[in-house]
Amino acid sequence: MKMIIAIIKPFKLDDVREALSGLGVAGMTVTEVKGFGRQKGHTELYRGAEYVVDFLPKLKLEAVIRDDQVEHAIEAIEQAARTGKIGDGKIFVCDIEQAVRIRTGEVGADAL
Repeated sequence: MKMIIAIIKPFKLDDVREALSGLGVAGMTVTEVKGFGRQKGHTELYRGAEYVVDFLPKLKLEAVIRDDQVEHAIEAIEQAARTGKIGDGKIFVCDIEQAVRIRTGEVGADAL
């Protein structure tokens, strides 16, 4: 099993969720986060005063999936989240040693 962690622009969530659902990904966790990468934030004007926004709003999506779905999930997220502009986000993949469904006690891939 693998955990895919994707940092995406907030307005792309529905597109990414639909793309993953189409692959049979049963569940995911989404968290509102703030951060920056190469774009280093930006400057905004508010009531005539200029200020720097260092941390930009993003969404962190986490999904644990079977090993055979990883490449398809990465491609789906990449296509659904891409705008072609700086700040589109990142995808990380981590190994998951064990999963347990608390309600039933199912373990491994059955717990997904």
